[in-house]
Amino acid sequence: MYIAITFLIAFVALLLVFWGGKVLLKGSWLLGFLRGSVGLLLLAGALLIVLVALDVYSYRNLADEHSVGTVSFERLDDQHFMVKFADEDGISKEFELYGDQWQLDARMLKWKGALARWGIEPAYRLDRLSGRYLTLQDERSKERSVYALDESGHGVDVWSTLRSMDNRLPIVDAVYGSATFLPMEDGAVYEVRISHTGLLARPLNQQARSALNEWR
Repeated sequence: MYIAITFLIAFVALLLVFWGGKVLLKGSWLLGFLRGSVGLLLLAGALLIVLVALDVYSYRNLADEHSVGTVSFERLDDQHFMVKFADEDGISKEFELYGDQWQLDARMLKWKGALARWGIEPAYRLDRLSGRYLTLQDERSKERSVYALDESGHGVDVWSTLRSMDNRLPIVDAVYGSATFLPMEDGAVYEVRISHTGLLARPLNQQARSALNEWR
């Protein structure tokens, strides 16, 4: 579905390129300044639309609840862990997290109005992994850690733009989907799943279950 959306946006961009080129090349330059300005604006609009399409294409379709990966922990020191995140494609990354708890965040695009009625599912992109201390004093005084998992790589960030507009567009909302902060424990392994309501982390081994029981 998102490939189709990307191609639709790209088609609009091609139309703008065609119109922009036509204006720039048409006839004499008697009205060159005005014609050139309009043509350049159309070409710039086409480039912007292409960049928007590339950013939207980086999001994954969310049809049903499914796993987005696993998170495992190795204690390095007190309130200091090596964290391995293996995503749904089997790609693993390692991060050093400080604190007592961890959280995974995702960016979500939720379509509204006609797009929702046409059956276009929400989209998501994993955003960041962070650590947190249990006490406010530790949170203020000790080292903190937040890592970006996937960033906009084309100079356009559709999600942030929508958030800055307070989601005023009638066709889409940009929202956060975050797993609840859960305890970090040596040897603990969690599975992270995503649904239309956001992220949910579940313990996969005894170390994670014991940490959860003690925390609750």
